[in-house]
Amino acid sequence: MKQRNADLLMMLVTLSWGSSYLFMKDGLNSVSPFNLVALRFLLAFILCGAVWFKRLRSTDKKTLFYSFVLGFLLFAVSASVIFGLRSTSTSHAGFLASLTVIFVPALSVIVLKQKPAAKLIAGACVTMIGIGLLTLNGPMNVKPGDLLCILAALLYAVHILVTGAAAKVADTLNLGILQLGFAGGLGLLFSLLFESPRVPASMGGWISVLMLSVVCSAAGYIIQSIAQKYTTPTHTGLIFALEPVFAAAFAYVFADEHLSLRGYVGAALILSGLFIAEMKFKRTSPKRMECAN
Repeated sequence: MKQRNADLLMMLVTLSWGSSYLFMKDGLNSVSPFNLVALRFLLAFILCGAVWFKRLRSTDKKTLFYSFVLGFLLFAVSASVIFGLRSTSTSHAGFLASLTVIFVPALSVIVLKQKPAAKLIAGACVTMIGIGLLTLNGPMNVKPGDLLCILAALLYAVHILVTGAAAKVADTLNLGILQLGFAGGLGLLFSLLFESPRVPASMGGWISVLMLSVVCSAAGYIIQSIAQKYTTPTHTGLIFALEPVFAAAFAYVFADEHLSLRGYVGAALILSGLFIAEMKFKRTSPKRMECAN
């Protein structure tokens, strides 16, 4: 698979995650937060497990280990955002969670000793400015919830890097499926400890849970695990920065939520940042320069 095709698949994943905000909002009207996490990931795991049962039986220890690590990170990201929203605004949480765009290349430098290209750094900076314009509505004050959302962004950056490393040595399909099971299992455990687990009581609640499970989780995380083998973690982080743009688009179409002029400028900057990161610059050879002179 070419990197361009892998990036397009990651774009589709980001599109599905952008739609998840509408379904989560509806789903939380029927069940509690950890309960929703458990239903979302466990149903996705059961669905995928039923389809690829024979393949899962041949899972090796290395794939199982990486799946547990990714499942734990996936659950930790969800939990951090949930508790962060208790003491910070939605706009702050959206901006801070998008710091993954910055954390991915930063961790690549620190952990993987891979210095990102200048165009990727420039693209990340432009993208972050765009995310700020799109999501921030007030002054930036650091609260406990803000710190938890920053932690969520850092944890998801780690998830992206670990997925990139695991995809090189593990079965990517089994990896994508099993991490859903581990994340859902942890969600169920915490729901049993701190909540009263139940199933949605309304048709709308079930539709939200099933869309989160099938489209946003089953399809999304499996495609990510497969496609990320053919692209770079930095590209992945930048593409994921489109999530708030897609979320705003779904809110505009289905919930009649309109962006301000600043929000549209922010969305344009995010797209520009991705364009900068993907641009191929041609170097002018010395011979051509001499001929020109």
